[in-house]
Amino acid sequence: MARIVMKFGGTSMAGIERIRNVAARVKREVEAGHQVAVVVSAMAGETDRLVGFCREASSLYDPQEYDVVVSAGEQITSGLLAITLQAMGVPARSWLGWQLPIHTDTAFAKARIGEIDTTALDESLAAGVVAVIPGFQGVADGNRVTTLGRGGSDTSAVAVAAAMKAERCDIYTDVDGVYTTDPRIVPRARKLSKVTYEEMLELASVGAKVLQTRSVGLAMKEQVRVRVLSSFDDARDEDGHRGTLIVGEEEIDDMERQLITGIAHDKNEAKITLTAVPDRPGAVGSIFAPLADAGINVDMIVQNIAHSTGSTDVTFTVPSADLARSLDVLEKGKGEIGYASLVHDTRVAKISVVGVGMRSHAGVASTMFQTLGARGINILAITTSEIKVSVLIEEDYTELAVRVLHTAYGLDAEAA
Repeated sequence: MARIVMKFGGTSMAGIERIRNVAARVKREVEAGHQVAVVVSAMAGETDRLVGFCREASSLYDPQEYDVVVSAGEQITSGLLAITLQAMGVPARSWLGWQLPIHTDTAFAKARIGEIDTTALDESLAAGVVAVIPGFQGVADGNRVTTLGRGGSDTSAVAVAAAMKAERCDIYTDVDGVYTTDPRIVPRARKLSKVTYEEMLELASVGAKVLQTRSVGLAMKEQVRVRVLSSFDDARDEDGHRGTLIVGEEEIDDMERQLITGIAHDKNEAKITLTAVPDRPGAVGSIFAPLADAGINVDMIVQNIAHSTGSTDVTFTVPSADLARSLDVLEKGKGEIGYASLVHDTRVAKISVVGVGMRSHAGVASTMFQTLGARGINILAITTSEIKVSVLIEEDYTELAVRVLHTAYGLDAEAA
């Protein structure tokens, strides 16, 4: 007997027929002798609908009441799934965030989980009752409902799995695993049977939308084995595996290890350039400190060689959703920074290659630069980590860049 957490996203819960499909999958695990906790998202589109109501009611809504409203979607699906399981003869009950409880801080709409009290949950699971838990929500001091931010149900599932010491956490989505790149762009992309936590964390942070970044970071910290698989397809790969396992590096042997694991792209980037910034100590700090104070994450940074006039140009990227706030912060700080002009561009995309094999192999970056250069794709900015190289290019070249890099690194699947 094993303890398993099963998490189902919004498309999996979109209507009673799909909820019945979910219940059938849960029943199968129960009949295999496992203790099962299920974490559910709201029905597809429901959270957006509730957010829209809040904005209609007031553009300056109270974040505490906002969380009360938007957490309702998961409450509905958890109750419906419990009812459906009971109708199938499977003992089940729903547990809202405050009933476990899932303790969070008071950062409403983007709360972080502190701890989960599993005492009552353990007793219920031991009695053979399936626990159905709404994702995305918790409870803060004062018994106020909180939510974890968009995509927070993935984080809920991993946190529950860690707290109840589950054997693994299965994340059911509308895709059947993690691919070497987006198969809609590269039809010959390959499904990966295993990916390391570090690789998945990098892929999630640079545009792969399979898992929320916070959930992967938590899984790595707590060493929770995560499996990504489809709610609608039970197909297995040639080795008999379903989905993709996200595990520690020690679980992947050398025969399975690749130089490059995947290629991701992200069009949600905006490029900002400050021209003629004074070339003096503290100038760059005067740019990025106020952005950090405003909670804006800066990614790529390029500082040009100083002009003979004693000034330099500074280029960097921010999430496109933060562009307006970034420009406002920089314009207010123009006097202190001392730049001449402020230029921005949203017609850009970030392309990233990720793989733990980079640690022991040279030439990954040069292959990327030469491949893009051969196709006439200009690189606007570069950033690297130990297992990642990212470049900023013009948005129009996104799909071409992904395709040629996928081929250059030998990631294409063999033709059937």
